[in-house]
Amino acid sequence: MAILEVKNIKKSFGKTEVLKGISFSLNEGEVISLIGSSGSGKTTLLRCLNFLETPDSGTISVGDNVLFDGENSKALTDNEIRENRLHFGLVFQSFNLFPQYNVLDNVTLAPKLLKKGSTEEIEQNARALIDKVGLTEKIGNYPCELSGGQQQRVAIARALAMNPDILCFDEPTSALDPELTGEVLRVIKGLKESGSTMIVVTHEMEFAKNVSDKIIFMADGVIEEMGTPEQIFENPQSDKTRHFLQNSLEKI
Repeated sequence: MAILEVKNIKKSFGKTEVLKGISFSLNEGEVISLIGSSGSGKTTLLRCLNFLETPDSGTISVGDNVLFDGENSKALTDNEIRENRLHFGLVFQSFNLFPQYNVLDNVTLAPKLLKKGSTEEIEQNARALIDKVGLTEKIGNYPCELSGGQQQRVAIARALAMNPDILCFDEPTSALDPELTGEVLRVIKGLKESGSTMIVVTHEMEFAKNVSDKIIFMADGVIEEMGTPEQIFENPQSDKTRHFLQNSLEKI
């Protein structure tokens, strides 16, 4: 059963049409990788799903809840936007940790503010998540004392602490060198094995091929091609897909 339904999402900035009608569904426990050249609309799509941007039209539904309906002329209130965002956890490429807080405090801050349980329950859950991403020994450290890969793993634990329906990653390894990239990708692969539902914007083709249930290749604001990793990587139907993959795989 689909946990996420996206239908005909469009988004323009001024006269520039960035998303030209995006539709797809995501089942519970699935991983979708969004691939494509810079400027194809991947990050804008992710920002629309997380309500950091408001689509111009289309619908976004999670389960039985319609979170956004472009036919409804009434704008979402700030409270409705905050409620909608709780369905999604977003991990940015630049970590976005709070430098004044240590690892444990970064992970517990949002659940405490939103009263997602008692302080003891929140901290117990945070410690389990920090252990899950392999950082128990760094629990009292501050972001400036962590490597980029460790900071990104804290960001993943922080997103998980809100218990989102869908975990979203926006090029989570683009700011990391190859060695640190591997440690972050291993954590995401472990989340896949534990049944997490995820959307991953990535330039890591081998990772997308090995971890995804479905690949969406975006070009010029549309879904140019969508299918299983086998279909996309071994038998792409679109010339644009073939050209992109040829260039991307040559860089590996």
